[in-house]
Amino acid sequence: MTTPVLLAVLLAAALHAGWNALVKVGLDRLLAIILIQLASMLAALALLPFAGLPPKVAWPWLAFSAVLHVGYNLALVRAYRYGDLGQVYPIARGTSPLLVALVSMALFDAELDAPTLAGIALLVAGIWLMALRGGGGLRLRGETLAWALTTSVFIAAYTLADGYGARAAGDVLVYVCWLFLLDGLGMLLVTLALRGPGTFRAFKPYWAAGLGGGVMSLAAYGIAIWAMTQAPVALVSALRETSVLFALLIATLWLKEPLPPGRLLAGAVIVAGVIVTRLG
Repeated sequence: MTTPVLLAVLLAAALHAGWNALVKVGLDRLLAIILIQLASMLAALALLPFAGLPPKVAWPWLAFSAVLHVGYNLALVRAYRYGDLGQVYPIARGTSPLLVALVSMALFDAELDAPTLAGIALLVAGIWLMALRGGGGLRLRGETLAWALTTSVFIAAYTLADGYGARAAGDVLVYVCWLFLLDGLGMLLVTLALRGPGTFRAFKPYWAAGLGGGVMSLAAYGIAIWAMTQAPVALVSALRETSVLFALLIATLWLKEPLPPGRLLAGAVIVAGVIVTRLG
């Protein structure tokens, strides 16, 4: 991975953490996720005239990924019913890079050297340590773990689909625009099915935050997809989850939350993982 690609992935991670902090607007979990997805769809629509249609080879990847993203959103909401944000988010995000690495090597013949594998292992360990220390002293319940791990499976699956789908498409902008358009349409159908059309009235006070978060979400994942066309998908997936570290910085510096020693240690392990992967 070249230095520009590394810096781009870290920027994507920071944007990911930023929009996650921005969408804590007072809505329930499902509505907050739907708001961001719809705002991202509007941002993608604005870019669509500059993108054009994807090639035929990209459509199966796009359709598969859109279904996986809907599954991810619903699994994440379910996980938050049982667990704390500080537990669910790191477990879901931290397990997926390990799954991506294993599947990449098994099914896509990806070649990862020893430093890269060691760096991914350190990143996953640091993020899990963040989860164990991030629940505010809450015990990790079985339901929380089960749904967080289910969420991680969806994350790993759509990461692989989008990494290799964007390569097949040959144009990242085209792929990203249509992906977010399909994702938004999928969540729109879910909203109508689960909550009815009257739900959209609840979004009115929060559209400004939603649009800002939507643009950040589109940029964050768009950069990550581009990076996956330039470097191993598994490596980009692991480095992208440094968003957990940026979320910690936001919570400490902006939200003025306390920084216990356990979280500080977890952050140090994550940084060590980034450094080791750079040696690969």
